[in-house]
Amino acid sequence: MAENIKPVKGTSLGRDAWKRLLKNKLAVFGLIVLGLMVLAVILGPPIIRWTTGLTADYIPSNGDLIKSFPPSREHWMGTDEAGRDLLARVLQGGRISLMVGIISTIVSLIVGVSYGAIAGYLGGKIDNVMMRIVDIIYAIPYILIVIVLLSVFGGPATPEWIQWLSTKIGGAGNQGLSQIFLLFLALGLVSWLTMARVVRGQVLSLKNQEFVMAAKATGVSTFGIIFRHLVPNTLGPVIVYATLTVPSVMLTEAFLSFLGLGVQAPYASWGSLASDGIKNIAIFPWQLIFPGVTMALTLFSLNFLGDGLRDALDPQTRKF
Repeated sequence: MAENIKPVKGTSLGRDAWKRLLKNKLAVFGLIVLGLMVLAVILGPPIIRWTTGLTADYIPSNGDLIKSFPPSREHWMGTDEAGRDLLARVLQGGRISLMVGIISTIVSLIVGVSYGAIAGYLGGKIDNVMMRIVDIIYAIPYILIVIVLLSVFGGPATPEWIQWLSTKIGGAGNQGLSQIFLLFLALGLVSWLTMARVVRGQVLSLKNQEFVMAAKATGVSTFGIIFRHLVPNTLGPVIVYATLTVPSVMLTEAFLSFLGLGVQAPYASWGSLASDGIKNIAIFPWQLIFPGVTMALTLFSLNFLGDGLRDALDPQTRKF
């Protein structure tokens, strides 16, 4: 009788969340589209260069060909007004847009998680002062802060370490790359406010738990309690909010590109391509349609994935 009893397989929070995520069709759709988009922007440009010889910045030497052509067999998304292949530029711009979203989100995570965890754990007057600072910054439109940062520190006033980094990566005098790095920093430094509040709330609910008391009793330092015991237990909401921050940052970058403060030539992003396309929408609509649709599809996918992760990691929605 006992031999016929089958052992019950255990499960973990991560495995359970993954199963719940796979049941969400929109989240799975977003995950698939996002995966394909990442593969396309990484592998697409070298494949196009190898098969057709075209690159994102290739301009035909024949002056008669320097005009925008509609989509064709040679140019699947058409060309821009300089004769450059739009598919290659969209894929190359996708690298910049995704990098802006991901790196700026990482910067906001580092600042927001550290700030919120310290404020929540220390509490008292320190917490009040730190959160009042957050409230003051919240009162200022964050897009205005980004514009001020880009205007003050852009151009000749770019910090030396950013200029050094862009020189090492892109060569001397690469102001366009310096602008991208400055954009990473500026967007990241204004996107951490909500993250700080989320993490602070989580830490406030955890700091009196038994495992924290045990860590204190064994002599673990304040730094160790915050970053080794409390922060790992807030990763669920942090992952969800980070997934939803990426599309928000990408949309902000696109808006800045419309204002001329985003990615600068010779580099391009989906926002700057759409900004260039809207000038010729009446004559060459494909210059706006393809970058705009590609960006919208990516943003939808990220939002679907973020919503799915929120439902998968929220224990209150777990069905027994």
